[in-house]
Amino acid sequence: MVVPELKAWRAARPHVVRVARSVRPQLVRAVEAVKPPLVRAAGAVKPLVTRPSTVQFTAGSATLGLVVAATVVTAAGPWDSTGQRTVEREWAASQGRAGGADHGHVSGTSGKAPAPAPSAASVLTGLGGSVGAGPSPTEKALADVLGPLLDNAALGTERTAAVVDLATGKRLYGKGADDALTPASTTKIATAVAALTAAGADHRIATRTVLEPDSEKVVLVGGGDPTLTARKDAEGNASLRTLADRTARALKDRKTDEVTLSYDTSLYEGPDVHPIGLDNTNVARVTALMADEGRLDDTSSGTAKRTEEPAADAAKEFADLLKDRGIKTADPVPAKATDRAKSLAAVKSPPLSALVERMLTNSDNDIAEALARQTAVAAGEPASFKGGGAAIRKQLKKLGLPLKGAEFADGSGLDRADKLTADLLTALLAKAADPAHPELRAALTGLPVAGFTGTLSTRYAGQPGTGLVRAKTGTLTGVHTLAGTVVDTDGHLLAFAFLTASDPPTEPTATQKGLDALASTLATCGCN
Repeated sequence: MVVPELKAWRAARPHVVRVARSVRPQLVRAVEAVKPPLVRAAGAVKPLVTRPSTVQFTAGSATLGLVVAATVVTAAGPWDSTGQRTVEREWAASQGRAGGADHGHVSGTSGKAPAPAPSAASVLTGLGGSVGAGPSPTEKALADVLGPLLDNAALGTERTAAVVDLATGKRLYGKGADDALTPASTTKIATAVAALTAAGADHRIATRTVLEPDSEKVVLVGGGDPTLTARKDAEGNASLRTLADRTARALKDRKTDEVTLSYDTSLYEGPDVHPIGLDNTNVARVTALMADEGRLDDTSSGTAKRTEEPAADAAKEFADLLKDRGIKTADPVPAKATDRAKSLAAVKSPPLSALVERMLTNSDNDIAEALARQTAVAAGEPASFKGGGAAIRKQLKKLGLPLKGAEFADGSGLDRADKLTADLLTALLAKAADPAHPELRAALTGLPVAGFTGTLSTRYAGQPGTGLVRAKTGTLTGVHTLAGTVVDTDGHLLAFAFLTASDPPTEPTATQKGLDALASTLATCGCN
């Protein structure tokens, strides 16, 4: 059976070829210059075929095949302002909004422009048993090129590293790979794998309204969807406006036009304020009900001022929407829905796979903390910071991952009490690449692309890793990490993790450039 993504890729190929032939002669010369490694990489690509489902293997620059075409990324312009190849955008425009919702999405835009690239077959070379034509990198060769870079003083006083061949799962290089350090936002890779394992890639989070029996009491029940939106353009997310439409219609069918409104946040337990405190712009209160992540501006990613009462504000917005639809109600108050309440209406989030991609691409802390709690709910643990950490560990243990020294204090990595090893991070990526676990693939396809998307969109300028490195960043004061995947010049898909820490803190830009140089070196070194 051929999945729709593969059909889309096959349909796209003739158009892509025509566009490529129209590119300037110097591009052709550039392609000829890299033809041998490109052919080897192309031979390694084997699309991942699985059952049709809502799991979408969306990836930035997927139309031309990022892993293959990125070999000529520096010569394959021109580019638009988001780093998207113009030829790919033209193809996407010809096909309509076919996918790539988060890769290349610019916060604050209307979403009317063509998607950056349509969903297509997986661009993860090395899966399904195929590898590059040359031998795998050797430990000695990797040590020769990575060792001096890891000795860079800009990386700080502590640094660990691991490199793994994703086709075989074999660790090719390690430096302090079993030493646990603060991982910062690379923690989100663990959160992603745990959530996908516990709840499933197709799981959608519901926000509901119910009517208490023999009354006119409506309860807005939060299910923990951090992407619920009150904005006019929902951009594929669950809409509070749609929920108001459906609720008002259901009430009018019952000949009811006046109700009392309550809101239920009882799904989550424990403190709702992250240990870093409420007075910050990185994460809102972690509550089962919020709209637009409690943001007080029109952004959908990055830092922003947050409301102090996201649940109450979302309920008030919902009350106003009901009034606009002819349902009178007073200001809402908190209350738990009873087991006897009857369902009125519901809206659901995008599938968990899409939430994972958005979380990783944008390093979204609100989604990360929500996914940790969704993991706890699915695993039968309390839906709290502590319960989320316990649930993440439980799911990773099920997968047989190396957990020695690991600590999970939250889902986002904002808490310095989190501890991970380079060995665990690469093992997480290897498990997500395992053909036996297609449900975990979003943990790879969501990784930002160097120089193109998410938290890597402004990094790698002028470096050879542009378009070749996919990685999750991690940044706290004195802590800088990078973990992801890269395809070397022989077409081998490698996973890497680099963790650094320093007291006193290093200069952030210099440290990040040092990490980027490590990943770029993996991309350009056959190392065998």
